[in-house]
Amino acid sequence: MDDTQIHLVDSHLHLQDPVFEPDFPQVLERARQSRVRVMICNATSEKDWQRVRVLSEQHPEIVPCFGIHPWYLRHRSEGWENRLRALLESTPAGIGEVGLDRWYKEGNEAEQELVFRRQLAIARELHRPVMVHCLKAWGWLLDVLDDIEFLPAGFLLHAYSGPAELIGPLSAKGAFFSFAGNVLDERKVRMRNALVSVPADRLLLETDSPDLAPPEGFRVPARPGSSGRYRNEPANLSATLPAIAALRGETSAQLARNAWENACRFLASIPGLNLASSS
Repeated sequence: MDDTQIHLVDSHLHLQDPVFEPDFPQVLERARQSRVRVMICNATSEKDWQRVRVLSEQHPEIVPCFGIHPWYLRHRSEGWENRLRALLESTPAGIGEVGLDRWYKEGNEAEQELVFRRQLAIARELHRPVMVHCLKAWGWLLDVLDDIEFLPAGFLLHAYSGPAELIGPLSAKGAFFSFAGNVLDERKVRMRNALVSVPADRLLLETDSPDLAPPEGFRVPARPGSSGRYRNEPANLSATLPAIAALRGETSAQLARNAWENACRFLASIPGLNLASSS
């Protein structure tokens, strides 16, 4: 595979964020020009489920995921589980972004775990992949995974920040591991160690746009976000690919091919989704 044949999957981002509204068509065009063929767009609360669904219906390269993020538990309303299940049954989609977070000081841990477990149960019932957020909660996550039935469609640990030592145990539970461009920050020592430790058949790439921007020198020109900071976007997947590949001792083409094949396997259980046709 030469560079002209590279096809990329941005395995985790948030294109529904209002920061993209002023130039959304240009954001998508820059992604296409950067060989980003598929973008996995994650909702974070009931409030943006419909927006994510509409984007996926308007743009076939956007694959939707619906879920409730641990930061936004208070926004859920009575009957949310039934609405989530119905949405998933009517839409080719994964579940996300969901998870556990001990960095977020306003979170109620018992409530976090309850909502996380219920979303995992829906994932198991409908055989859908799960996009997992985990911050400073790796032992807690393993305890939950040990206590539930195996997730048949697997799960993605987005922007993996856990120790390299947990990659084996988490892989045995069905985990894939995704890294964003912030891994190129030389201060991210533990994250870099994890990156090089992930087996080639378990690795995916992401931007987490509009967040987790890569360091300067690994960015496409882009307008600032609402806070004035650099706004990350999916085209940066191509901008960061060579440097991430170099950290792993691989070529860009090798890393891109493996990540594409892994995404095909990970997302295969989503009804009607055929990534191979996107290449």
